[in-house]
Amino acid sequence: MAWVLVLLAAFFSVAQAAPRLERQGSAPTVSFDWFEYTGKDAVFESPLPAGSYRNPILAGFYPDPSVTRVGGKFYLVNSTFGYFPGIPVFESSDLVHWRLLGHVLERPSQLRFDGLGISRGVFAPAIHHHDGVFYVLNTLVDSGGNFISTAKNPAGPWSDPVWLAEIDGIDPSLFVDADGKAYVLNNGVPPEPPKYDGHRAIWMQEFDLQRMKLIGPRRVLLNGGVDISKQPVWIEGPHLFKRGEWYYLMCAEGGTSVNHSEVILRSRAVWGPYAPYENNPILTQRDLPKERANPVINAGHADLVEAPDGTWWATLLGSRPYDGVNYHTGRETYLLPVTWKNDWPVILEQGRPIPHIATAPKLPNANRDVAPLTGNFTWRDEFDRRELNPAWLQVRAPKRQWFDLASEPGRLNVAPTDERLDGKANPAYLGRRQQHLAFEAGTSLRLPKEPGVAAGIAAFQNGQHWYFLGARRDGDAVQVFLEKQNGATTQQLAAATLKSTGDIKLKITGEGREYSFYYDARGWQPLLKNDDGSILSTEVAGGFVGATLGPHARLEH
Repeated sequence: MAWVLVLLAAFFSVAQAAPRLERQGSAPTVSFDWFEYTGKDAVFESPLPAGSYRNPILAGFYPDPSVTRVGGKFYLVNSTFGYFPGIPVFESSDLVHWRLLGHVLERPSQLRFDGLGISRGVFAPAIHHHDGVFYVLNTLVDSGGNFISTAKNPAGPWSDPVWLAEIDGIDPSLFVDADGKAYVLNNGVPPEPPKYDGHRAIWMQEFDLQRMKLIGPRRVLLNGGVDISKQPVWIEGPHLFKRGEWYYLMCAEGGTSVNHSEVILRSRAVWGPYAPYENNPILTQRDLPKERANPVINAGHADLVEAPDGTWWATLLGSRPYDGVNYHTGRETYLLPVTWKNDWPVILEQGRPIPHIATAPKLPNANRDVAPLTGNFTWRDEFDRRELNPAWLQVRAPKRQWFDLASEPGRLNVAPTDERLDGKANPAYLGRRQQHLAFEAGTSLRLPKEPGVAAGIAAFQNGQHWYFLGARRDGDAVQVFLEKQNGATTQQLAAATLKSTGDIKLKITGEGREYSFYYDARGWQPLLKNDDGSILSTEVAGGFVGATLGPHARLEH
């Protein structure tokens, strides 16, 4: 009888921890037939010479890349902030062509995203491998703090978070020395009252890999930045690695905007003291002319990896503005070679722009049979798989499953919810990243016969900045409408009435700042052309994410 009680207790414990993944029983259903996205960036039109690769290697909202190598394979993770599933895990054999294996946070029970802004949640992850185990360290901002998840297989399943309650701050990372001792580094408050706004410090503490617990004293490795007399801001994203007799401490400095940079220090001892490179920063774009063609800005938050042939490479983030300032594609993942100069790693000499085409790593077994993640391409989902394509994201972790691919094979059926795009829960919205400055995104949908439902395609930056190109029943006809959320103001910008009651086709196009909206009525008809879409830019909307696009449905009252 005792074992029965144990099983019952375990069952109820799991039931309480897991979200309710059930559909709304009486809700009408919207049916989407397909979704298609096409990128048309001018900078990607240039032919790619043999032996070259294109930057960014991951276009669109793929910020804060961290990379590690196991044998002949590389593994890379990115931030996802308030989106679910969280922290994509990519695999590559040549650092250029990447395959999405899965996500670290794929179960809603792993973390709580309730009520978080879209740019809170899951900040910069760091991936490491040691003795057959993959480790991802991360911070859940505003909802738990720093944690570690582990997996034997990078495709998952990944463990529930192990919380590092002893440390504050953000951007934890792991270093395992040759003697087997492990250390956790992170950004935290300085040891004394901050001397200026943005004054932070890099801390380190020993970590017991067997007990998954921080041990021993916590010490400051770097206070303020490479030269605290100059009041450097936001020293963060620390990575510690060893080459030869030197320990290297590499960090981002200057904040995540146009003054972003990467700096390097070194020491003969793991605990320091760490001396800075005299020619820091080893990566930045902040000193280049703003008027340059096809600029990459915000460059920083780098990680280094050594390839099997002994070459070193850096993954880093950057952004592509369409007017020198505004960008909707978020912070993207770039790849650059690392040059060693007098035992110092240099990612990019100061004054040089990040190239859009560069010489590729000379690595064998390149896996080119992967979905394109950069360049110009067309991506189409026919909704004919048994599971949702892993490219789709939800806003925050779901409490129930409101979409269905099984009841009508070849279509995505969505049960609309009361949650709007400007709420703080999980709206019935699936978003895929906007990866180009010039694009088209369209869908075909069937409305339910009942009134009180709006459905269509959204372009979403955060809860206060989005478009919704939707359709709703209007008596025996259908009204197509366009809403725009700009801060606290929601406007209906345009509307049109269709007599057709069959499938409705809608399309959004973007060309830099200008967004246009179309519906199909015996051919594509403009509902509104060339609207100022800068509300989708990070500069206007704030935060750390890029825009996403995809199907959305809601109940109307």
